[in-house]
Amino acid sequence: MFRFTSPPMPHYITSGEDVYPAGDKHAARSDIGVFDLLVTTRGCLYLEEDGLPLTIPAGHFAILRPDRAHRTARPCGEETHFRWLHFQTLGNWSETVERELYEAPAHTGPSFVQIETFVFHVPRSGELPAKEMAYEWLEELLRLHAAAETGARFKQQSIFQQLLFQLQEEGSAAARDPQLALADEAAAYLRRSYREQVSYKELSEQLHFHANYIALCMKKAFGCTPLDYLTRYRIEQAKQLLIHTADPIGAVAEATGFVTFSYFVRCFAKHTGTRPKAFRQRYRR
Repeated sequence: MFRFTSPPMPHYITSGEDVYPAGDKHAARSDIGVFDLLVTTRGCLYLEEDGLPLTIPAGHFAILRPDRAHRTARPCGEETHFRWLHFQTLGNWSETVERELYEAPAHTGPSFVQIETFVFHVPRSGELPAKEMAYEWLEELLRLHAAAETGARFKQQSIFQQLLFQLQEEGSAAARDPQLALADEAAAYLRRSYREQVSYKELSEQLHFHANYIALCMKKAFGCTPLDYLTRYRIEQAKQLLIHTADPIGAVAEATGFVTFSYFVRCFAKHTGTRPKAFRQRYRR
């Protein structure tokens, strides 16, 4: 599967369609510089990328890497119709056999809102989860190429994101990791309960797993412990209150779940590089 870090999101470049008669072959290419998404609607494509066979029957897809060579493994055995789409990303990406540990980036300063990166995984190949919908999106992308209407490029990006999300959802279902599922459940609970005092014992009782195992799962998914995740979330909520309200800083600390004023100030300074009062003065006039 492919692992993408966003923002930025991968972006659509161009697309098209081809029909190969029986006995025809896909062109051999090397280092084309873009991802190549192939969707077969009739027949079957038999490809190979650096020794890895990729068979794409009707209703299936495969994604070819931008930095490797691919060629035909064997000619089409019947008339084969397929659609292709080129996309690329300006963000980080990698290929992995399983979901990897996500390490949150280091904080760069007392920003108005902390821009959080996230990762998502897209399978390298597989069956389309909703074939007819995917075919319609690919057809609409082609139509927009010929359209002179305002905003056609923007619409293409929007359609591509829907298609990418569909593939990502299929990858999530196919490669469902119980540890990541538990981490998501724990994170959701912490976000709901951030105003309260949450202990590892309570977290364990709510999720019916040992606290150490929950911590291991959250380290795998978010690169931090449950306590660190909770503190970071509380800081983000405190930043919004400091900016959008005139509440005393002590009241902000209490409203976001910090036990004492001094502990809130220490945590805030550690995570943002500035004290709450200075942060408020910077963004409120």
